[in-house]
Amino acid sequence: MTTLRIAAAALLAMTLADCAGSGLSGALNKRPAPQVAMAGRWLLAAPNAPACGMSFGEAPGAQSGAIAPEGGCPGNFFTSRQWAFAQGGLTINDHNNELLAQLDVADGHFAGKSVTGLPVTLTRPLIPANQ
Repeated sequence: MTTLRIAAAALLAMTLADCAGSGLSGALNKRPAPQVAMAGRWLLAAPNAPACGMSFGEAPGAQSGAIAPEGGCPGNFFTSRQWAFAQGGLTINDHNNELLAQLDVADGHFAGKSVTGLPVTLTRPLIPANQ
């Protein structure tokens, strides 16, 4: 009888530990969405390629919106059409709603890699002081 109680207690302890562990790891993997106003013009840049302008649309407080890329975007970013805050970062999707890139927020801009491995940054263009 004692062996049965020990086995039952061990099984209960492992079950509770598994539940606690998965709940904790799920909470650790979920990062909050960036608090960045996306509306307006941004510059997408990649190594050895000219930067291209991208106009981001958003309603106030939105977590997603439309993208209108200008010509000359590196990689497949000329097909960019949608953005969303997901998995604690910014996702950019193409006209077929396929993921183009996942970017993390860093000091007021975004940085990451495209799905093809191309490093990219997304920054607000500088406005000259005389304007």
